[in-house]
Amino acid sequence: MGQAYSTIMGWALGPDWTELTRECLLDIFSRLSLEQRCIGAVFVCKTWMNACQDPSFNSVFDLETEFQSLPCSTSWWWCPEFGDKIDALLRSVVNWSQGSLKEIRVRHCTDHSISCPNLEVLWVKYCPQVTDESMLNIALMCPKLKELDISCSYEISCACVEMIGVYCKSIETFKRNWMDLAEVWRLQRTRFRFVPPNDLDDPSIVLIFGNIDAHVIGKYMHQLKHLELRFSTLSDKSLAKLCKGCPHLEYLDLFGCRKLTSDGLTNNISNLKCQETKLHSPYYLI
Repeated sequence: MGQAYSTIMGWALGPDWTELTRECLLDIFSRLSLEQRCIGAVFVCKTWMNACQDPSFNSVFDLETEFQSLPCSTSWWWCPEFGDKIDALLRSVVNWSQGSLKEIRVRHCTDHSISCPNLEVLWVKYCPQVTDESMLNIALMCPKLKELDISCSYEISCACVEMIGVYCKSIETFKRNWMDLAEVWRLQRTRFRFVPPNDLDDPSIVLIFGNIDAHVIGKYMHQLKHLELRFSTLSDKSLAKLCKGCPHLEYLDLFGCRKLTSDGLTNNISNLKCQETKLHSPYYLI
């Protein structure tokens, strides 16, 4: 009776998934997304947690798809508590990777979590608390960096961009997009104050951000193939220097660059050897 009861109860409860071999668990967990592993499977038991922490699952940390699936520019993303959660998750993945982490695509993290050597891809856009402190370390620790996106991360200076150009000679994709003024105004009406003030019409800002960025990129990033500078404040003269210094560009996005003129765009585009060049408007170039 006891054996029959146990058999019936065992069938009712189902198999003991914790007794699967590590090889089976790794095969199963490889079919899960990062989110499914980090907020689900890792908390089931110690065996599953150890399997989820295998370095083979932690060579890529990509939350961009998750951000894109949510309402655009959700205000609470800008609060410190949200940044702390992103930092905690990223630090865990860095530790679990045991040095094998090659790609990070994230938003709203801080300096506290951006410390990973040997990266090849780094996206830290919309990260108002990522500063020169961590990015200078990235420049020194990641000589094989091929792709960098620091869009709308306003605490990263032009000097830091120069360091990236000097030390990361393999970089082929660079994105330094700025925030649309309409988005700046919208966020300034919220209670979160991690966006830049509305001073983009200040001539000093035009000089510091737009023109110096263009000069640094043209001087140090000759190997670039993909460049995005949306809503930058670079001038026609700076664009000319950039195009001269980056002859291998295949994609150039200058959407919203209101200091550029149609003549300046047309004259400088002709000097590029892009595989495909399209001029959609005076402010949009591919």
